[in-house]
Amino acid sequence: MDGTLLLLAVIVVLAVAVAYMAGRRASGESGDSLKRIIELSGRMQSSESSLNERLEALTKRLGDGLVQQTEKTGEKLKDLSERLAVIDAAQKNIADLGKEMVGLQDILSNKQARGAFGEFQMEALIKDALPPSAYAFQATLSNGTRVDCLIRLPGPPGIIPIDSKFPLEAYRAIQRAETETDKKNANRDFSKDVGTHIKHIAERYIIRNETDWAIMFLPSEAIFAELNTNFANMVEEAYRRRVGFASPSTLMALVNTIGSILKDGQMKEQAGLIQNQVGLMLNDVRLLDERVGKLKAHFRQASEDIEGISISSGKITDRGQKIEDVQLDEEETAPELDTKPDPPREAPEPRLKEV
Repeated sequence: MDGTLLLLAVIVVLAVAVAYMAGRRASGESGDSLKRIIELSGRMQSSESSLNERLEALTKRLGDGLVQQTEKTGEKLKDLSERLAVIDAAQKNIADLGKEMVGLQDILSNKQARGAFGEFQMEALIKDALPPSAYAFQATLSNGTRVDCLIRLPGPPGIIPIDSKFPLEAYRAIQRAETETDKKNANRDFSKDVGTHIKHIAERYIIRNETDWAIMFLPSEAIFAELNTNFANMVEEAYRRRVGFASPSTLMALVNTIGSILKDGQMKEQAGLIQNQVGLMLNDVRLLDERVGKLKAHFRQASEDIEGISISSGKITDRGQKIEDVQLDEEETAPELDTKPDPPREAPEPRLKEV
């Protein structure tokens, strides 16, 4: 398309040149003008070739640029798609978490479900830190009462009952109180609720010669902090009745300490067993030494017996030889035989009875 336009431009220029030559024919300059027109036509053809080359180079550069830009755009779109997928997953997790929060609120609003939630949290903490032999859930004491958990320790303090309580409604009333009157009433209700739990635990789980202390497990760190910060009278009352409070964090520290105590007791028990076995082994070594001494005495006696047998055998041989040398001729005198008896042998040492 560009070459055709250029050709038309050349034709127009030639037409103009011809007209110019016709107008200047009278002046005698037609030859020079024709020469210039021919030179101009050659230059225009050269410019057309150069222009075509430049257009091709420009087209190639534009094509390469478009390809690169398309690839980069594709990569950006891919990254954007991945990020959108992550955002969708995060939104789904947020929605699921919202549902779980609603479910947790439903659980906490029901007293029985709230109690089960506290027991489940307590059981999870104890199972993670103690061996199965150190605890029992829903155990029965000697007075027939059943406790949520019973921790077994060697020696004093012995067994420790743990009961889960969750005074959430009274605590929420304190948080919602706006006036001094509302706050005073909420504090009174909270003290009454906690005091009832303390009395219940002390009367049911503190048994003479069986349990010295009991623990009230509070599944909320906020309630535990509120109780220890603003209700010192309740803490003193619980201490007087030999009842302690524990939150999830303090119960975790407690059971970890108990686990260390149990491990130390097991190590001491194993050390005692090792010492006992070492004592038995030393006694076996002593018996072995005695038996080796007896065996040496037997060997010594056997050696002496063998030596005596050898002496007797030699004498028997000598006497047999003398008997062979005896002449039976009457004229010759018989050689004197050795009639001396063998010297008495020493009595053998008494053999010791095998142990």
